[in-house]
Amino acid sequence: MAIEAGASAIGLVSAMPSGPGPIPEDLIAEIAASVPPGISSFLLTCLQDSEAIIDQQQRLRVNTIQICDRLTRGSYRELREALPGISLVQVVHVTGPAAVEEAVAVAPHVDAVLLDSGNQSLAVKELGGTGRTHDWNLSRRIREAIDVPLFLAGGLNPSNVAAAIREVQPFGIDVCSGLRTNGTLDAVKLRAFFTQINAD
Repeated sequence: MAIEAGASAIGLVSAMPSGPGPIPEDLIAEIAASVPPGISSFLLTCLQDSEAIIDQQQRLRVNTIQICDRLTRGSYRELREALPGISLVQVVHVTGPAAVEEAVAVAPHVDAVLLDSGNQSLAVKELGGTGRTHDWNLSRRIREAIDVPLFLAGGLNPSNVAAAIREVQPFGIDVCSGLRTNGTLDAVKLRAFFTQINAD
């Protein structure tokens, strides 16, 4: 449904500490195998160990890894060496001005940075799907400070996505909870979202 509406990538959410949308790994692998050429299959992972991420990608065969938490063991270099041709997208959660420094530090090691509204400091981490926007002024500052594509996420929906694009001018946008009704992707919201994106 997302691809038919015009999506150029689909996000496949593996186990997360919180938030909507996780699906079993066998279903992720099945969907990733059926994605048509030219469409990116993003694996959203909360793993923080490069070895575990490598193992997960090799099981699921996605073409893009979206690292939703900070990498604490191993390195991006290890990911690159083990997974040639697989794109790496690092999520930076915009909770304040420190996010600018974090994004600038990580950008040289990845193919893109994705800004979201989670919070890794909570007892139960929020790594996405919060439905909250963050400070788009900080998002724009980050976009202007890095040399890789920037994706914008966090509380986007049909009523605010056009304003977000005007304000931040991201390479791409990412949406989850803003297009769901009762936890399920909503075809009406999906169409309205793409209508707003394509309005300019």
